[in-house]
Amino acid sequence: MIRAMRVLVVEDEVPLAKLIRQGLVQDGQLADVAVRGEDALWMAASAPYDVICLDVNLPGIDGFETCRRLRADDVATPILMLTARDGVGDRIMGLDTGADDYLVKPFDFGELLARLRALARRSATTPQPVLRVGDLSLDPASHRVARGDTEIELSSKEVQILEVFMRHPGEVLSRLQVLERAWDASYENRSNIIDVYIRYLRQKIDRPFGVETLETVRGAGYRLRAP
Repeated sequence: MIRAMRVLVVEDEVPLAKLIRQGLVQDGQLADVAVRGEDALWMAASAPYDVICLDVNLPGIDGFETCRRLRADDVATPILMLTARDGVGDRIMGLDTGADDYLVKPFDFGELLARLRALARRSATTPQPVLRVGDLSLDPASHRVARGDTEIELSSKEVQILEVFMRHPGEVLSRLQVLERAWDASYENRSNIIDVYIRYLRQKIDRPFGVETLETVRGAGYRLRAP
């Protein structure tokens, strides 16, 4: 099962940021945009991005410092740095602060996309622990979901939403929190899409097994009950 990448684009040139995001979305990826390094720090810590596209020349803290702080905060997400600087010294500085790759502006979008995919694939080869809540398990790498020894077939989006809950067992998550983690930030919360998917999940992970683990917390959201 092929999963869309979720990319954090950190770029203060708004027209360029929009073009990059538009290209990613057209390719079927999820993309959020930050225009300051300070914004990138909290966004990268609050959502599971597959790769970060980070410009060097940012207002406030620059890309080098942003990269250094991300690594200091134990954010292991692969980072591709973008810069108009073509000097070898700048490339070395970027890599030394924790970046995984480096691309000089102007660039071809096809090359940018290929490099982002390569970084996401490289990160995906790192073994990830299987998530378990009671007898419910989810393998983030293979998207295999099972309750006990019984495998459960879920759609890609259902897996993404279930993963959000399984990474926060016992916690009440609002609809907005689920949207922010399973869709990109451009999604407009004007429908009952979360309620619909919760119903789908209950029909597959709970009802066939005679349990009620994905519960509604009235006025607050939903919770995957921890044993």
